[in-house]
Amino acid sequence: MTRESESSAGKTAETEAGQSQAAICYAVPPFVFIPSLYFMEGLPYTIVNMMAVVFYKNMGATNEFIGAATSVLSLAWMLKFLWAPLVDLYGTRRGWIVVAQLVLSLLCALLAGSAFLPDNAALSVSALALIALASATQDVAIDGYYMDVLNKREQAVYVGVRNAIYKIAVLAGQGPLVMLAGYVAVSRGAGDYKLGWATAFCACGAMFLIFGVLHLFILPKLDNQMKASSTKEMERLDLLDGLRRFASVVKTFIDQDRIAIVCLYILIFRFGDALMLKMTMPFLLDAAKNGGLALSTQDVGLIYGTVGPIFLLLGGLLGGYLVAKFSLKKCLLPTALIQSGAIPLYWALAYFKPHDHGWIYAANSFEQFSYGLGTAAYTVFLLSVVKPQYKAAHYAIATAIMALGLIIPGYASGYMTTWLGYPNFFLVSFLASIPGIITIFFLPIKNGDEKTAS
Repeated sequence: MTRESESSAGKTAETEAGQSQAAICYAVPPFVFIPSLYFMEGLPYTIVNMMAVVFYKNMGATNEFIGAATSVLSLAWMLKFLWAPLVDLYGTRRGWIVVAQLVLSLLCALLAGSAFLPDNAALSVSALALIALASATQDVAIDGYYMDVLNKREQAVYVGVRNAIYKIAVLAGQGPLVMLAGYVAVSRGAGDYKLGWATAFCACGAMFLIFGVLHLFILPKLDNQMKASSTKEMERLDLLDGLRRFASVVKTFIDQDRIAIVCLYILIFRFGDALMLKMTMPFLLDAAKNGGLALSTQDVGLIYGTVGPIFLLLGGLLGGYLVAKFSLKKCLLPTALIQSGAIPLYWALAYFKPHDHGWIYAANSFEQFSYGLGTAAYTVFLLSVVKPQYKAAHYAIATAIMALGLIIPGYASGYMTTWLGYPNFFLVSFLASIPGIITIFFLPIKNGDEKTAS
């Protein structure tokens, strides 16, 4: 494919994108289906990365196993760019979304069944791996669909909503669903965590089923003529053509200003958060003799399921508003500093070990608010590095780099807590956030990037 033909293809794709967007007929407004989509995107992520942490902790697993296993499972989100072009080229993103959610429902039932096995590590890890794979595929479709159905200005406005709702889904797993597992376990008298977690995972499966069917009816369809044209084009694709298109996806992504700095920033910005967040719940659950706060499973669910979501939503909405109003260039550094500033609060909890749960609520609330604020600007930056002709694939590459930046520290987190102890571990987590902040000074950000993200 020549440079001229690539350019022509890009212009054609931009024109078609504009035509398809103009032809969208909304059965329901975006403020209805954008939250539901990103709740469904966040829920499987929290099953694999958050709920599984408490699940294995309740089953007696070590921090080393928890950190390593749940981090390796995240490889699906890192590698999703490999099959992201298939989502762009075959079927419709709307179709991928619905099918993925129905598949996730079945996989949650499998995970629930694994809880009753005496040695459930193999089956539960396999079920979680498949959930991660289906979730990563769904992410590609949802993120591409988001850019299809919203114009550029709306993307910046809704970025705070999508990030907040995504995090609320994470908190739903960390909060009410963990509380459900703990409540059912305690109600059995002997602490039957097998039944408790089977119940929680079945509840997740029910949500995937309900929202999958709901999205089948409420998600807007793109112009039928555009879809028919795309179908005819896909029928003519052969393997060689597919490889050429894949190469074009990669080439157009790396052919950007200061791409090395951009990729470095995406990779390391969340190192500190990744370390802290992977071990926060084990820290709260661990016995006092191990340096933890010795909270019950229900207490942990209550902390993450009450005021935390409110502060997260406020932070996400404020972050999206500030970026849309003042520009990404003016907001990226201040919001990053606030987000990093939440990490030392967990050092303080580990060092002073307060008996009053109010201090834990306060630390968690500020962490959620700062996360929503910082991640809104971070996500707008990710959206600014995608090109119109390969929206979903480019965003998948960017988020794959981000996922690697979560896997590396997450894998080491369990070993580090054993080696350093919780107070020193959280201090190192804070120090790990500093290099990512420094890279912001070298990013090729221009005023108005939040309005050109496409």
